[in-house]
Amino acid sequence: MNDILIFLPGIITAYSILIGACLSPGPAVMMLMGLATEQGRTKALTACAGIALGSVCINLLTLLGVGLLLSEVAWAMLILRLVGTGYLLYLAYGAFKKSFNPPPVTASKTQSHSLARCFSTGLLLQVTNPKAIAFWLAITSVGAVHNAGITITTVYVFGACIISFVCHGAWALMLSAETIRRLYSQFRRWVEACLGGFFVFVAAKMASS
Repeated sequence: MNDILIFLPGIITAYSILIGACLSPGPAVMMLMGLATEQGRTKALTACAGIALGSVCINLLTLLGVGLLLSEVAWAMLILRLVGTGYLLYLAYGAFKKSFNPPPVTASKTQSHSLARCFSTGLLLQVTNPKAIAFWLAITSVGAVHNAGITITTVYVFGACIISFVCHGAWALMLSAETIRRLYSQFRRWVEACLGGFFVFVAAKMASS
């Protein structure tokens, strides 16, 4: 129990960054919205499962790579935090840019696929996305489970997987409805402005920690 409490603040911070990023829809959400609108919500949720598994793969690889790096190079954490801070500031810039000039929320056109194809599409979309890799490096730089045991690390990775699936699934299901899409477009600039401020806050906290 005490071990969990020690790592809990870092885990909460990492999850907050993940949720904040998921609140700003990108190509994956547009693809999922197209699947939900044109082929049904079951296929969209299947693709969400693929995206979540892709997140697990990147998360584990970054955790493993960072762990090996930190065990060999004492000042690596400082470099990693600077990289994470820089990427969070990049996310803040993107959010503020969308706030001033919100792009239209339009579903990507999709071809009819089987459930297996939908799952693999979501998985490949995630693991081949350079921004997703940079994003997970930024989250890893928080050091949420650095030096944690296998149990806490497993719970952390599983929790991140659930967050990825739920957030992407919620976007796909909500934005597949025209009424919700119009409502979101109306308030999107305020959502993005709040996200930009959140990313700046977390970046400043990371840089000064």
